[in-house]
Amino acid sequence: MIDVLTRVIAATAEGGEEMPSVLAVPLDELIIGLIAFLIVFGALGKFALPKIKATLDERADAIEGGLQRAEEAQAESQRVLEEYKQQLAQAREEASAIRTQAQADRTSIVEEARGEARQAAAQGTAAAEAQMAADRAQAMSTLTRQVGELSVELAGKVVSESLKDDARVRATVDAFLDDLERQAAR
Repeated sequence: MIDVLTRVIAATAEGGEEMPSVLAVPLDELIIGLIAFLIVFGALGKFALPKIKATLDERADAIEGGLQRAEEAQAESQRVLEEYKQQLAQAREEASAIRTQAQADRTSIVEEARGEARQAAAQGTAAAEAQMAADRAQAMSTLTRQVGELSVELAGKVVSESLKDDARVRATVDAFLDDLERQAAR
């Protein structure tokens, strides 16, 4: 490679001609390149740039719309959250009211049951007392009859005569028993 360079340098030095500069651009190529650039730039500006701009505008609108929708969704979710909190507070109040009402109902039911139990106990006591009074009266009647029969039988043995059929004897026994009852009542 060094060989080639030395030959090129030697050829230029012998010919006496100057070598053209690598950086120098011929004028005709510059004009044609400039015209081609302007045609391509104009075509891009007329056809591609409006579509690019429309696409960019759509994306910007989509982004802004997305942000707006996100803000609206956030506001809506905040509103729903507040509504939920309000409903939850109302539900708690209702539960508290129901609990209070249930306690009041329970108290009234307990009091009602106690009243019914007292009433039933009073009725049972009254029925038992009535039954006892009836049993006492029956026992007294039975005892009175038996005492009368025994008295008549004893009197008959003392007198040695039968006193069972005499109505007068029965009246005497009844009067005697009435006197005994009055004395017992005093």
